[in-house]
Amino acid sequence: MSPSDDPIATLVALEEIRRLKHAYARCLDTKDWDGLADLLLPEATASYGGGTHQLSGRDAVLGFLRDALGRTGVLTVHVVGQAEIELDGPDEARATWRLTDEVIDLDHGIRVRGASFYDDRYRRVDGRWRIAHTGYRRLFEELVPRPPDTRLTASWWHTDGRSRLGGPRP
Repeated sequence: MSPSDDPIATLVALEEIRRLKHAYARCLDTKDWDGLADLLLPEATASYGGGTHQLSGRDAVLGFLRDALGRTGVLTVHVVGQAEIELDGPDEARATWRLTDEVIDLDHGIRVRGASFYDDRYRRVDGRWRIAHTGYRRLFEELVPRPPDTRLTASWWHTDGRSRLGGPRP
């Protein structure tokens, strides 16, 4: 029976895929590389930067992301939504997601802000949805210098996520 034959199975599959993509964004932002690896199929592919970076295999995808975002001086937020998910069968799906993201690079004193659309493919293996392909194309991207007097008052890594706003200065 395909999910399209069973409305409950369809809704469950759609929710599982939504949760998968949200976990992907959380793992990126918290640098949870083991958690991210668990979301990708071993043969997963990725296309980042509008196709500038084409990656094949989970290890290549993780290596690229670690290199690009792994330093604690690189802070990111990825917000995905407006999912358009299509089930292509009981164990295959594709989706388009809106992405807004921001990167603060403390070491280089810059901030990058952008918006994109992800084009993803998913496969269910052993009853669990995983990412077969993920990639995005930019609507826009802007890079600006961070003013030298900008103070970071909270960070997952530098303050254990606690705000120092109004508290003692480091």
